[in-house]
Amino acid sequence: MSYVDGFVLPVPLDRMDDYKKMARKAGKIWMEHGALAYNECIADDVKPGKSTSFPQSVKLKPGETVVFSWVVYENKRARDRVMKKVMEDPRLAEFMDPKKLPFDGKRMFFGGFKPIVEL
Repeated sequence: MSYVDGFVLPVPLDRMDDYKKMARKAGKIWMEHGALAYNECIADDVKPGKSTSFPQSVKLKPGETVVFSWVVYENKRARDRVMKKVMEDPRLAEFMDPKKLPFDGKRMFFGGFKPIVEL
């Protein structure tokens, strides 16, 4: 079964073009090192909830939107191998400097997931 890394983060609307450029570069790196798929999605039908929601999860501020992204790998072993290569790739460092990120990395959250249903 495959393995998935998921990410949720707030992106200022006025930095969205910068974010897309960064995401394209990052996606290319992930795919070159063996990811099966790389996806970045902007919130479209996402409303604040009463207890929890995507906007609440990232402490969304005015002028920001939520981005949900995921990377698919063959399996967890492949993910660990790909992530090691990605983290060592010097191209990643050029745009992943926390001071230069087009979003607040402190409000991003992420994790690895084992699929339970794949159709």
